[in-house]
Amino acid sequence: MSNDKQGIFFILLGMFFFSIQDVLVRQLADYASLTQIMFIRGMVGSIILIIFLKLTKRRIDFSSSFPILAITRVLLFFIGFLCFYFALAKMEFAEATSLFFVTPLFITILSKFMFKSEVGFYRICAIIVGFIGVLLIVKPSPTGFNYFTLLPIITAFTYSVSMMLAKYTSEKDSVFQQMLHLYGGSVVLAFGAWLIIPLIEFEPSQAKNLEYLIRDWSIYNNSVLVMLLSIAAVGSAGMLLLTSAYRIGSPPVIAPFEYIMLIFAIGSGYFIFSEIPDIYSILGMLLITASGLFVFIREGVKKEPVAVKTSLRT
Repeated sequence: MSNDKQGIFFILLGMFFFSIQDVLVRQLADYASLTQIMFIRGMVGSIILIIFLKLTKRRIDFSSSFPILAITRVLLFFIGFLCFYFALAKMEFAEATSLFFVTPLFITILSKFMFKSEVGFYRICAIIVGFIGVLLIVKPSPTGFNYFTLLPIITAFTYSVSMMLAKYTSEKDSVFQQMLHLYGGSVVLAFGAWLIIPLIEFEPSQAKNLEYLIRDWSIYNNSVLVMLLSIAAVGSAGMLLLTSAYRIGSPPVIAPFEYIMLIFAIGSGYFIFSEIPDIYSILGMLLITASGLFVFIREGVKKEPVAVKTSLRT
């Protein structure tokens, strides 16, 4: 099997694992706390990564040559994925996933301002088309607006900034150092949130809407424990698969296959949660997918792989 074919296989398998993780996150909305999930995911992820580094005889190094940027990236990662996991519980599954895939568009915009990358007419058109897709899914109107639809977009933006920082810090910090920062940082931040949240007073209506975020940590039964550990295990496996894919394969070739995640999300939404997106959401998903794929392909052609050097999911 060629390196690119193996990379594509790893991408597809990794995205399948992430789709399982997202389904479990949604199913735990009534039984666990998001900060608890982030804590266990970070803890188990750190252990699995350390074991992987030991087995492959790689150095285990939590240090960074750019400590301020590393801390900033960890904060962005933590806030971003708290928003995304919360969105999974508050909106249709496929819609939340598709909104996250505006990430390549944000990365393209940010690369223009942060790295002075050339963004030509065609990519500008792709960005506009992608955000038209966002509007079709979000459906803003004077009579009503679901503010939870903004959460995956916030995730896409914070993750894009995080990727820009990773591009800068990767000159000296290895990908495994950066992964250790993200997992270890999740443990610290989740534990800190667990200590601070009980000190905040919420209105009854706020508490009800934010229950998945502010609920105290507990394990109702063995099934919940198994689901929590499964989230951590499949999430870590997905991360290692995608990291391996981008190490052995050509990023412009394998990156578009990440969009298989949208098919998994639509299938999960339909078969597990009995959700059927309306025609506007379906059209929005198609526009986001088309624009994102165009950006990937165009950057490969132009030899400017800003958005395709690393995976969109972690």
